[in-house]
Amino acid sequence: MAGERGDRRLFEGLDIALAAGSVTWLRGRNGRGKTTLLRLLAGLATPAEGRIEVMGRPQREGGPEGRRMWVYVGHQNALKDDLTVTEALRFLARLHGLPHDDTALRRALKQLGMAQRQHAAVRTLSQGQRRRVALARLALSAAAPLWLLDEPYDALDSDGIEALNAVIGAHAEAGGCVLLTSHQALSITRPPPAMLDLEPFAPRPAARAVLDEPGHVARQ
Repeated sequence: MAGERGDRRLFEGLDIALAAGSVTWLRGRNGRGKTTLLRLLAGLATPAEGRIEVMGRPQREGGPEGRRMWVYVGHQNALKDDLTVTEALRFLARLHGLPHDDTALRRALKQLGMAQRQHAAVRTLSQGQRRRVALARLALSAAAPLWLLDEPYDALDSDGIEALNAVIGAHAEAGGCVLLTSHQALSITRPPPAMLDLEPFAPRPAARAVLDEPGHVARQ
């Protein structure tokens, strides 16, 4: 598989399979294509080459049911300032076809350590608390086998990291798989994360002609 942004190729020759029960740390320099790969796997972009299968079926043939097989959480928290924490999470849950009854929402917020702020306005939250509310969507998404998380640990304190690790670990133990990016070292240990580095899949520089001797052209 190959991925591009605009007219620039970011990676090529990538062939991966994400196993049930696994957590994979996606790594690479800035601009190497980590977010692009997550968006490709989430069906938000089309690969320049190759194909993507989810549970043995071509990704784009699954329809609405197929799209429920994965969850993508990007950089943006997508929370509305004028809503309460519970209302904001309910909005996200309904938007993505997830359970949104009071019991489910309360349980999800508790797992991310936000139950005590469930009636607070989103505008009163810190960036780390906003991130926790956005990530509470994962606690509602146990039925989706594949989680694609772009920098989920951003802005989280140690308690938030621990809570997210518990949610990710529980999903993997139940047979789900998680692919995530992180600029900080992972502290999750159950299961031990595998590593996928995009650097070896960087495109090779195009050959260019240089003058070696008068009348002779060497290829580089």
